[in-house]
Amino acid sequence: MNITLDQILALVGKLDDSSGEDTPRERFRRFLADNIKNEVGPVRDYIEECLRTSGDQYNRALQDLVNYTGCLLGFDVTYGRYHGVVGQIGFDGHWRSPIGFHLVVEVKTTEVYAINTATLVGYMDGLISAKEIPDRDHVLGLYIVGRPDPEVHQLENAIIAERRTDQLRVISAGSLLSLAELIAEYDVSHADILSVLRPSSPTINPLVELISGLVATARLAAEANKPGKPVLGGSPATALDAGKKLASEGDQVASDENDVDYWLVPVGSDDERTAEDWIRTLVVQEHVWGGTARRQLDPGDRVCFYAAQTGVVAHATVRTAPEHKQHPMAAPEKPSWVFDLDDVVEYLEEPVVIDAAFRGRLDAFQGKDLNKPWAWFVQGAHAVTQHDFAILTRQPDPSSPVLFSPSVRSARQ
Repeated sequence: MNITLDQILALVGKLDDSSGEDTPRERFRRFLADNIKNEVGPVRDYIEECLRTSGDQYNRALQDLVNYTGCLLGFDVTYGRYHGVVGQIGFDGHWRSPIGFHLVVEVKTTEVYAINTATLVGYMDGLISAKEIPDRDHVLGLYIVGRPDPEVHQLENAIIAERRTDQLRVISAGSLLSLAELIAEYDVSHADILSVLRPSSPTINPLVELISGLVATARLAAEANKPGKPVLGGSPATALDAGKKLASEGDQVASDENDVDYWLVPVGSDDERTAEDWIRTLVVQEHVWGGTARRQLDPGDRVCFYAAQTGVVAHATVRTAPEHKQHPMAAPEKPSWVFDLDDVVEYLEEPVVIDAAFRGRLDAFQGKDLNKPWAWFVQGAHAVTQHDFAILTRQPDPSSPVLFSPSVRSARQ
C-alpha cells in the first residue's frame, strides 16, 4: 500500500518549530529516514504533492523533503527552522559534504516574489563566524525552487547583478531530485554531484537535464534490450527543439491493426515559457509540434504531452508526416521536423498526475518497484502501449473505439 503525503501529515500532526523528540516535525523527519531510506521515487511524489497543494503545512513539508533529498545526495543535513527567530541563523538547511564543502540551503516554492540574496549570504557569514564553516572558499549558498518561473528569472538576475556568482546557485526541486536518482540508480558519486552543483552558471538545470536525459535514454534502451533510436523529444528550448533525446521502441511500442503507434512526449520549461505555455501555444492553438530528430512518424499516430512536474495535459493525433522546415517560433539556425496535429484535446486545468498509485496501473511499471526512481518515464519521448496511452489520457477502455474521454474538451470547440 502506498501512503500519500496527506495521510502522513494527518498522522504526524501540524508541523511547527516546537522543540522535543516527539514533536510533529521530528516524527515527520523520522518517518522519512526510517521508511523512505534511499528511495527517491516517493520523495518525488511527496514534493510534487506539496507543489500542487497550498498552505503552511505543505510549505513546511516541502522544506523538510528538500532537506531529506540532501541526505540522499550524501550530505550530512542539519534541518533549519520553518520560521526565523531573533538571535538564531535562519537557514532552511545546512548540508555538510564528507569532502569538506558546505551548502547553505534556502527553499522557495516560487521565485515570483522578491528575494533578497543578502539574506542567504548573511546566513553563510553567520555560520562562518560560528565556526560551523571554515571560510567562504568552502561554502556555497543554494536556492532550491519548487516551481521556477521562466518569465521572472528573479533569482538568477539578482545573483548576476549583485556579482554573487561565486557564492550562490539556483536549482529547481525537480532537477535536485534528478541528481538523487543518478546516485540511487547509476554509478554517480557524491563528488560527481558536488561538481555539478558548482558550475560556472548560476542556473544548474540545463546540465542536470542533459545528464538525466542521457541516463533515461540508456534505461529505455536497456529495458527493450536493443539500441535506442532518435525520436521526437519534448524540451522546446528553441520553441520546437523537442527531439534531443533517444528512446527505444522495444516492448514499449504498441501497434494496432492499423499500425498506430502511441507516444508520450515530455515538455519542459525554458528561458522563454513554461511547459504549459508551450503546449498551450503550439499544441492547442497552432496544432503543431516537432523536433530535431526525425522518425518515420506516420499520420494517425497518437501522442500525449507531459508538462514537467505537472502531469499529462493534452493529447492529439498526428495529421501529417514530419517535414524539415522552419517554424516561425523556432530559432533560425535550428530548423525542425515539424508535423501537424489533429483532434487536439487539452486539460491543462485538470492534469493527469503520475503518482505512485497511478504508475501501478501502467504496463511500463509492471513488475517494477514503484518506490524506485521513476523520472526516466517522463524524461525522454518514447512509445507506450495502447493500454498505457488510454490511461494517461483518461480513456476508460483501451479497446473502445472512442479515442477521447468525454471529461476533457477539444481545443477546436
